[in-house]
Parts: sequence; structure tokens; C-alpha cells
Amino acid sequence: MRNLLITLLTATCSVAVGQSSLKPKISAGADAIEKKVVSWRRDFHENPELGNLEYRTSKIVADHLRSLGIDVQEKVGVTGVVGILKGGKPGPVVALRADMDGLPVTERVDVPFKSKVMTEYNGQKTGVMHACGHDSHVAILMGVAEILSSIKSELAGTVKFIFQPAEEGVYDPKLLKNGKSGAELMVMEGVMENPKVDAIFGLHISSVTEAGKIGYRPGATMAAVDQLGIKIKGKQTHGANPWLGIDPIVTASQIVLGLQTIVSRNVNITENPAIVTVGAIHGGIRQNIIPESLEMIGTIRTFAPDQRQLVHKRINEIATHIATSAGAVAEVKIDTGYPVTYNDPALTEKMIGTLEGIAGKENVIVQAVQTGAEDFSFFQQKVPGLFFFLGGMPKGQTNPAPHHTPDFYIDESGFTLGIKSLAGLTVDYFEMNAPKTVEAKPGKGRKKSK
Repeated sequence: MRNLLITLLTATCSVAVGQSSLKPKISAGADAIEKKVVSWRRDFHENPELGNLEYRTSKIVADHLRSLGIDVQEKVGVTGVVGILKGGKPGPVVALRADMDGLPVTERVDVPFKSKVMTEYNGQKTGVMHACGHDSHVAILMGVAEILSSIKSELAGTVKFIFQPAEEGVYDPKLLKNGKSGAELMVMEGVMENPKVDAIFGLHISSVTEAGKIGYRPGATMAAVDQLGIKIKGKQTHGANPWLGIDPIVTASQIVLGLQTIVSRNVNITENPAIVTVGAIHGGIRQNIIPESLEMIGTIRTFAPDQRQLVHKRINEIATHIATSAGAVAEVKIDTGYPVTYNDPALTEKMIGTLEGIAGKENVIVQAVQTGAEDFSFFQQKVPGLFFFLGGMPKGQTNPAPHHTPDFYIDESGFTLGIKSLAGLTVDYFEMNAPKTVEAKPGKGRKKSK
């Protein structure tokens, strides 16, 4: 019996020590691979691809994963790539995610790897640019895959690497499958199953967070996003005789102002913020003609289901009633987009110590909610997830360019922290959720003495 207990205790301790010993290996591996990760990132940056057109990017990713001995699935969610790395010991399944697509933005940053790619988007000629840092995400996760595959035999669990297309939306509507894109489609196609994922981690590089720092928030972290469309039908007339028609332009102006009262007067902003933005108005063709109709499009950001429902309701009421008061008709259409990016509080509490241990407690900061949106939220609807922000702003910079702009710039010195963080979260989660050793009951299996 004594020997059995010693054996069990030794086995239990060996798991804990084995996992702890992986941290120095991960740290050394991340430092050693830094130049390779930067090179990958610059290549992706110079050759950006829009949503569901990431053919070159996904091939590079798939080839790299195969070279590491990782099982690869391609064309998941149109152009997505999934790699499965089974550790040498039993344990839970952790998913790590990177998005791959660029944006229809013409780059102005003067770097040797500046994007010169051009395309046509919504009928307009434009450049294509990684203006949100997805090139960084792909390169970082490729680095994580290389490091974890090198210690495969010591991993007590399975890692699922998710390289996701179309986080920014689909370039061509004809590429949509089942009316879905990006993370939602990958989930529909079973990316969180076979093997079933237990937890998921992801990061987003930030041009407004200093390199070397990490930002996070428990609970609601990024907004739910919906698309707004309003069509106003009036009555066309000569611009010199407005009383003979019904002016949809004046009506639209009143609706825009009316929509602002939703946030200022209907939403309890002490609990959660909300945003209603009209981004474009299209109508009319000549200076002296009041048009028959026009269309408005915009975006809605909310942080709670009941708040989302309220905002949708008030948009419809304000637009239709103002139009009716002018003698016009307003048709409101709201397309539901990404849900709230929600960091599971229990998982966040358990894992934040990992990030603090890697980056230093003083460099891990609780941030305010972000009104941007992320389809990482679709993965978090299936399993507990933690999504955090990785600093990419050069130290000392005071006026960094925001995301989705031609001047967006990332300091690559923060990449190793991203690699260490994702890999560290993985092995620590494995350790925290390792299968428990069952202790044999005294006398069980022994012959009864006569």
C-alpha cells in the first residue's frame, strides 16, 4: 500500500513539474523564433488578401503546420485552416485563434514591406492593407504552433490552431455560404468539435497600447455590432417648388438627429454604452431636383441583449414616425452581426495570473470596454474564452494612428510577448485541468486472507 501511494504521488508531481518546466522552453523558443515571426508578418503585410480570398495566406499557413507534423484541415469556412496537435499525454482541448484577412485601405506608411496591392471594392478602386494587424496574429500563431509542436510529447492535452478568414466581412457576397462568414461559418462547420474544444484563447494586436503591455477585461469586452439600413420614400419635385413634393433629404436629416437621442435619452449609459452611427447617405442626382427617395446606412454597437433589443426598437420607432410626420415613408432594416465579445469571468480569473507572470503584473491592465466588434464572440458562445489585447504601439509615442486607417502601424517588438502568452495560457490550462489520478482504495484487489 505504501509503495502504491508513493507511486501515485510521484506520478501526480511529475505532471505538475513537467508542465512548469515547459515555461522556460517556451520563453527560449519565442526569443529564438522572433526573427522568423517578423519575417512572416512582413510577407503577409506586403501581400494582404480580403475576406474569403486569403488563398495565398492559408496555403502558407497549411504548409507550415504540415511541416511541423500537425494534422491539417483546409477550406474550413471557405478559406480557413485548422491544425490539430495531439500532445503526448491525455488532457483537455485548447483552441487558439488568429484571423487572416486585410481591409480595403490604401497604405500610407513608408516601410519596405508596404502593401501595393490594389483591388475594386464596392465599385471603387482601392488599395488592400493589413490595417488592423491580422498579419501579426497569423505570424504569432504560426510561431506558437512551431514551439508547441517541438514539445509535443510533453503536452498534456490537444491544441487546435484556428486560422480564420473574413473577420472583417466577406469581400464578395457570392463567397458567402449559408449567409454566414468568418468565425460564425467555421463554428457552423464544426470547428469547435472533433475533438471538442474546452476553452479558447485569442489576442488582438493594438496600435494604441504600448508594446510590452497586455490589456484585458472580464465579461463584456467588445461590442455587439449590427448593420442599419433605412430607405426613405418621398415625392420628387423641382428644387424651386419644394411644397409640391415630399423631401426625403430633409426627412433623413431629422432622422439622423433623432437617432442620437437613443443614446442620450433612452440607454442607461451608466451600465453599458451604446452607439448609433449613420455612416452614409445616398440620394439625389442634381442640385435643383428634390429626389423621390434616398438610402441611409450605419452601424449599431451595444453590450447587452436587452440593450440591443431596446436600441433596435427605438431606431424603428424614430425613423418611421419622423418619416410619417413629413408625409414620407421609412423602411428600416437591421441585420444582426457579431454578438458581444465576452470573456468568461471564471476562466479570466484563473488565467490572468499566467499573463501577469509572463508580462509582469504591472504590464497587465484592465481596460475599458471597446466599442469595436470581434467575431471571436461566436467561438465564445460555444465554450469559455479569453480574448486580450497585445501592445503594438512604439514606446513613447503619443499620437498613434488608429486601426482601419492608412497610417496604421505596429511595433513588432511585442510579438514575442504574444507568442509566450498564447503558449503559456495553453500549457497552464492543461496543468490546471489535467485528468485526476484515481487513488486505489485500501485492500481493493487483494486476496482475502484465510
